[in-house]
Amino acid sequence: MPYLTLSDGTEMYYVDQGEGQPIVLCHGWPLSSDAWQTELKVFFDAGYRTIAHDRRGHGRSSQTSTGNDIDTYARNLAELVEHLDLHDVVVVGHSTGGGEAVRYAAKYAGGRVAKVVTAGAIPPIMVKSESNPDGTPIEVFDEIRDNVLNRRFQYWYELAEPFYGANREGADVSQGLKDDFWRQSMMCGLPAAYDCIEAFSETDQTEDLKALDVPIMIAHGDDDQIVPIDDAARKSIELVKHGTLKVYPGASHGIHGAYQKQLDQDILDFIKA
Repeated sequence: MPYLTLSDGTEMYYVDQGEGQPIVLCHGWPLSSDAWQTELKVFFDAGYRTIAHDRRGHGRSSQTSTGNDIDTYARNLAELVEHLDLHDVVVVGHSTGGGEAVRYAAKYAGGRVAKVVTAGAIPPIMVKSESNPDGTPIEVFDEIRDNVLNRRFQYWYELAEPFYGANREGADVSQGLKDDFWRQSMMCGLPAAYDCIEAFSETDQTEDLKALDVPIMIAHGDDDQIVPIDDAARKSIELVKHGTLKVYPGASHGIHGAYQKQLDQDILDFIKA
């Protein structure tokens, strides 16, 4: 299995397959590159070089107790892209990975990025404040912290329900999908799982969005219970220069089922456009 030793000594696991224009996939919290298994095959079959990494502290990468913040995530991604000498990159990020992708493209890409795609992404900022009165109250994130610290073994099972919309009437969400969410979440080190809550909720990426000078497709399900569309995608599209907003009716935060098939096709169409 390929690993990259980052500049601070962290071992980053990654998958790299195929040839052609590179698509780099950034996963959400508290998952791993395994969340992109379908996309790794679909995009590879479509003729692209597909790369996905386990963010520091997640999956098979080092379980770091430091650097669990959006800026470090983006700088680590830059090291991976430079290590593989990738150019004309399409960087795709889900949830927290969307924040990682946007920060990377805006600040660290050095001309290597051609396009950006986000899905259910956290920018511009989630937490409620005087400057963001429509955001989610800090108490919600404090409760998540308490659950992760004290009862994560059960909490990951519970979080899978709203994550994939399994708590909606008529939802078609398999037990296997929820079990895999638990499996990936349990692979995330506790410091990373805990610290990333602040990273995904309190990092203001308004200036990152404004700084993007490449096309971005902002995808979001309108029944996202984790990152509400009105507080994220609908605000982000107003801040970017070259943006396309794709709204998926009834889609959850987690990427699965019909939403996943349509999103993957839309990403391929966006790359070719």
